Amino acid sequence: MKRMLLNGVVFSALAVAAGGWLAETDQAQAAAAAKMPMFEVVKDWPKLPANMKVGDASSFAIDAQDNVWMIHRPHTLKGDAQKMAAKPVVVFSPAGDVVKQWGGEAQGYEWPQREHGIFIDYQGNVWLGGNNCPGNGAPTKPVNDDQLLKFSQDGRFLLQIGKVNGSKGNSDTGNLHRPADAQVYQPTNELFVADGYGNDRVIVFDANTGAYKRMWGAFGKAAKDEDSCEVATPRTFASPGPDNFNVVHAIRVSKDGTVYVADRENRRVQVFDMQGKYINQIIRTDVLFARNLALSPDPEQQYLYVGGGKGVFVVDRKSLAIVGSIEPAGIVGPGHQINVDSKGNLYIAATGMGMQKLAYKGMSK
Repeated sequence: MKRMLLNGVVFSALAVAAGGWLAETDQAQAAAAAKMPMFEVVKDWPKLPANMKVGDASSFAIDAQDNVWMIHRPHTLKGDAQKMAAKPVVVFSPAGDVVKQWGGEAQGYEWPQREHGIFIDYQGNVWLGGNNCPGNGAPTKPVNDDQLLKFSQDGRFLLQIGKVNGSKGNSDTGNLHRPADAQVYQPTNELFVADGYGNDRVIVFDANTGAYKRMWGAFGKAAKDEDSCEVATPRTFASPGPDNFNVVHAIRVSKDGTVYVADRENRRVQVFDMQGKYINQIIRTDVLFARNLALSPDPEQQYLYVGGGKGVFVVDRKSLAIVGSIEPAGIVGPGHQINVDSKGNLYIAATGMGMQKLAYKGMSK
């Protein structure tokens, strides 16, 4: 595979689109002609006080002021660090200063045992969930995180969808099963959930009431139950891939109502319309792919960012062609979950490898 490096962006001469391989010559020409978003690692971000420790950084959300909301796992801290553990939700300014922190178990709701995803909707509400499983070996309660929680930005509880240990499988319309990610789509006020580690589906709820709307699995079909605490990692891959998702790890809905789903262990991103009709997919079998998703903040949302390989792949959203990879010096890798602020800066939550801000440096010449 031919590769070209320019200011932290790797241009690849091989890509996957529409479930098949693009010709190297065609893709090389596209990559050479493409203007690419450029990034560099911001050192010493964030700025944690000496008396504050954070565990595995699982996910980032961005609010309307470009503050960065992190959800982390305090239970992963050891020894004396546990005594200085920050609350599970920590808010940073764009510069990396701590603004506030909150979260954890309290009366009135069921806090997730293994914090996983966080999202802030257009009304400023904070959505979060977890992926705990009784057999994961973590020092947490032996329960399944089968719920999503909704809070105000000051930590006031608003809504819970699903119950701990409530899941009855992929046909259950009232519970999640270790959900990984979520996003509210403003025009319809619908909550789209990547559900996730225990289930193998996308499920949609009314964002105000939590009422069930619809759901679908891979290729828009009904999901089959394949529940296990252990993540099954295939050793071989063949396009178009299995009829079931395998860890629905991230979800993004673009402004035009296109739904992008990261099917992590199958190394593919599948594309749907709002109703769950399958449109297309992009698959990479040679490297880890579809770890996470983010959309570029330009009006057309030209790029879909997809964690994989040594960094974050840049995908032309319309053609699904991979036109490059973000790999600036010092990057922690593809990360666990990623997000982008209004200025184009990229944030990587990398669990055991920490967290990172990549500053957007404009477009390549």
